[in-house]
Amino acid sequence: MMGKLSEIVIDTPDVVGLSAFYRDLAGFEVVRTDDDWITTKTPEGWKVAFQLAPGLVAPRWPDPAYPQQMHLDLVVTDLPAAVEKAEKLGATRLPGGGETFTVFADPSGHPFCLCQRDGVDGVGLADLMIDSPDGATLSRFYAELLGMKTTYEGPEGAMISADDQPAVCFQNVGSYTAPQWPDPAYPQQYHLDVEVADADEGERQVLALGATRLPGGGEDFRVFADPVGHPFCLVW
Repeated sequence: MMGKLSEIVIDTPDVVGLSAFYRDLAGFEVVRTDDDWITTKTPEGWKVAFQLAPGLVAPRWPDPAYPQQMHLDLVVTDLPAAVEKAEKLGATRLPGGGETFTVFADPSGHPFCLCQRDGVDGVGLADLMIDSPDGATLSRFYAELLGMKTTYEGPEGAMISADDQPAVCFQNVGSYTAPQWPDPAYPQQYHLDVEVADADEGERQVLALGATRLPGGGEDFRVFADPVGHPFCLVW
């Protein structure tokens, strides 16, 4: 195990408003507040943070010129009731979906899915979905990075999971357009913070796996891109 998923980070021009949306929809509890960053904790105990991104170029899913890059899959027992609640909170219905799931954009334009699953108490975070031109290959990079195991691989993509971390899925996107961080015209939309014990050793290992060092960083984090361009940070 190289590192552990510390938090999922979502870019937004309104950290207060978007964190409140997910609090009211899915029970994300605020645990840390700064001027440009709000960290929440899901009912499962996982961290989802909201990072200020003024002038964010929002996704326009399903337009491949304005890709989502990543999205959250939320699960509920009563899908019609959850759909009604999401719309009242300001979510926008998007094309797609089916009998067991509905696709939305949150108030900052990030797509998410509400999925029906029996036995869920309230709303649960099922997984983070990452776009990729080759989901199976990218899943192997993250499995090594996060110490997870491959639990699904098929024609549409792959999934990795571990008992103490949210599942991470990788969907094949034929018209994939990579982020070009820090170019604001090609935004990251999301990134992952990965906790490591040793920054230098962590950097050596992720570079060996195929990551690329990106500009930026600070006393307690370094910025990289995965093999298909999604930024992530090593934190300690």
